[in-house]
Amino acid sequence: MSVQPETNDRTAMPVHPELVPAFEALPKFSDPYEDIEATRDGFHAMLAAFPADRTGVCSERFGIPRTDGSALTVEVYRPEGAVDAAPGEGAHGDAPGSALPAVLHFHGGGFALGRSLPGQDRVAIELCRALPAVIITVEYRLAPEHRYPAGVEDCYRALEWVAGRAAGLGIDPGRIAVAGKSAGGGLSAAVALMARDRGGPALAHQSLCVPDLDDRVGADEAPAEGALDTRVLDGRGVQKSWKHYLPEGTAKAEAYAAPSRATELSGLPPAYVLVCDLDPMRDAGLAYARRLMDAGVAVTVRNVPGAWHGFELFAPDTRVAREMTAHWTGQLRAALHPVCPAVV
Repeated sequence: MSVQPETNDRTAMPVHPELVPAFEALPKFSDPYEDIEATRDGFHAMLAAFPADRTGVCSERFGIPRTDGSALTVEVYRPEGAVDAAPGEGAHGDAPGSALPAVLHFHGGGFALGRSLPGQDRVAIELCRALPAVIITVEYRLAPEHRYPAGVEDCYRALEWVAGRAAGLGIDPGRIAVAGKSAGGGLSAAVALMARDRGGPALAHQSLCVPDLDDRVGADEAPAEGALDTRVLDGRGVQKSWKHYLPEGTAKAEAYAAPSRATELSGLPPAYVLVCDLDPMRDAGLAYARRLMDAGVAVTVRNVPGAWHGFELFAPDTRVAREMTAHWTGQLRAALHPVCPAVV
């Protein structure tokens, strides 16, 4: 059975057969930016209704001082007992008392939504167990109350804090990665650029999942009567996120806001780039991956056929969603634990 979204260009491709039931059950897409506070509250209510399974994971929240006197909140998730694994006996052979790798995880949400409940970041908890690694979630400032560069500077500040406190946090400073989906993927790419340009902490890996990298995506997408399927994110939806994120009156984004605009990509850490067929940000992600390769950066690319942006939220138990998660998690695990084989 083949189902096609009522869209133009790339989204005229069929939905993956296994995802058809989830696609057909999608509600009409409602604009999350119409009432941002209501969207945030609804998201938090959903998280509270389905608490994450914290088995084998502990966490602690910290406040990192900003120059204006406010505090940036981060939560550090740690696998219980992971540092006590004896060589050859633990999941990845870490020596007794040895430091673990770390992942700074930046949430998605179009730069304006998101945030997690204390101790309830499901992605962080699952990564913490699967890698294993210390996972640091960053509650960066959100647009439009705090436009660029507030959010990305928070993310970079968190990286400096983690690297500076690596010993106390039980982290190996030579194995720190950044990771995120959507806006979080864009922030991860931006932090990698900032760390290189500012001579900051060295990163071992950048994991960019369906990344929001380019403020030009959807800029020339004119409305077409009946052409755009309101159930999935389109280019005009992407443009709304950039409108809220960038300072008012911005005609051209800086590279730290939109990494696709960076002119020099050499010297960046190895990257993983995940895209989905029906995602309006697909081509920008693939183009960025190609430019990284051309600059001599090691890159692994994965495309999910027939999938839309955020499909795994609506079809988490499908083989397609499980394979996607296993692949990007496996690549991250291999980057931080080189003795571990990647998922292929």
